[in-house]
Amino acid sequence: MSGFSEAARREGHPDEPHGRGLGGTLNWLRAGVLGANDGIVSVAGLVVGVAGATTARGPLFTAGLAGLVAGAVSMALGEYVSVSSQRDTELALLSKEKRELRDDPGAELAELAALYRAKGLTAGTAETVARELTAHDALAAHVEAELRLDPDELTSPWQAAGASALSFVLGALLPLLAILLPPPSWRVPVTVVVVLVALALAGAVSARIGGANSRRAVLRVVLGGAAGLAVTYLVGRLFGAAVG
Repeated sequence: MSGFSEAARREGHPDEPHGRGLGGTLNWLRAGVLGANDGIVSVAGLVVGVAGATTARGPLFTAGLAGLVAGAVSMALGEYVSVSSQRDTELALLSKEKRELRDDPGAELAELAALYRAKGLTAGTAETVARELTAHDALAAHVEAELRLDPDELTSPWQAAGASALSFVLGALLPLLAILLPPPSWRVPVTVVVVLVALALAGAVSARIGGANSRRAVLRVVLGGAAGLAVTYLVGRLFGAAVG
């Protein structure tokens, strides 16, 4: 979850930084940037490694396409399983809360009042707030105060899987096109430059979303990407020559 509290996200004006739904939007945007970054790094390392052995378009296309498809499927499956597990847990918690409200509403009311007292309200105010919220929507009041959940905003595993796969594919297309379009002698240099620029942009965006230092994030991701490309290219040169 983002650094914004659920209460602030719910109560804030929609045009303010803590407006409703902004935390979820930032999470999706951050996930998209990271997925694209994975696509760039994974496929770039693969095609540059193959380019260490041969700059022929056929092997590069096959390797790059295979890496793109395999990575997208892997990302989608991983995200689907992860979000499905999280959603199952959230649904189980919601079911448990419904059962407790049905079986012992008095104890649940007292629990809700205690939660508001713990937040700083006086006993009388906490009791009043708990009663009024319970009368309006008991389940919503309890899941917000106890579980920090919104039953109407549970993440869909299918949406998460699709977004993850799409962001990976968009990122992976960049090094794939960069290695295929230039003349053979320019393929590796062009790919390296394109990939490092893309990683710098992704690092800057990711840092901005997270409120981190952009310069440090960009330097870290560019140096890491350059090192990874150098290693994969060297591996391709050594083993490509040895196998050949």
